[in-house]
Amino acid sequence: MPTASDLDFAHSLADAAGNAIRPLFRGKWKQEQKSDTTFVTEADRAAEAAMRALIEERYPADGIIGEEYGTRNEGAGRQWVLDPIDGTTSFIAGRPIFGTLIALLQDGFPVLGIIDQPIGKERWAGFTGRETTFNGEIVRTAPCREMSAAVLATTTPHQFSDHEADHFMALAKTVAERKIIYGGDCYNYGLVASGHVDLVCEAGLKIHDFAALAPIVEGAGGLMCDWAGEPLHAGSDGNVLAIGDPARLEDVLEAMGLGA
Repeated sequence: MPTASDLDFAHSLADAAGNAIRPLFRGKWKQEQKSDTTFVTEADRAAEAAMRALIEERYPADGIIGEEYGTRNEGAGRQWVLDPIDGTTSFIAGRPIFGTLIALLQDGFPVLGIIDQPIGKERWAGFTGRETTFNGEIVRTAPCREMSAAVLATTTPHQFSDHEADHFMALAKTVAERKIIYGGDCYNYGLVASGHVDLVCEAGLKIHDFAALAPIVEGAGGLMCDWAGEPLHAGSDGNVLAIGDPARLEDVLEAMGLGA
């Protein structure tokens, strides 16, 4: 299990990443398109390099799974999962709704998570056995008594295959049209933890996209799971739900046509 010193260390990682990112935001930097068609910038690489250096010094036996620089010590029981800029498109566009994601996996399950928005200096922290905090203050998800009252978010409909899009649109039809949010990446999950958004539905995420989010949403009283309602772990397929009020899980799965 993680310790309080692990959480303190995760905060220091977020500080280091933010220090690398802030000078480049809305500035001049290099970018390129990767083989998977996503973009990477000088800021992504600088932030991950800064975090990896700290981990390798402090916890040399721990594994690292990073979006930009790959895996180190594969198979370690403890693995740090890093996404230096989740929402690189927002960073490129000068929109301060991207975030640095830091997770600690224990035997493949996320037990610690940080979402850090370095421009607005907003930080959510989740830790197994503790309540989630936002800038040091405890936050809670919001109750949602019926689906028609829910605020639903997803980063982009282009991320869904045709089949996945059918499930998302079925879910979207159960909420008010004016309460659907597009864009936001990891920021949406912080908003779930703080009680401003009720549901997030995404597909095709990778481990570095979702590992940090589960401890944050769940530590605030919410639920994160795959589209079968199962807990997230290193082997999850990347189809993800965040539900602020766990009582709505069956309603969400039924709306998506995924219920039993």
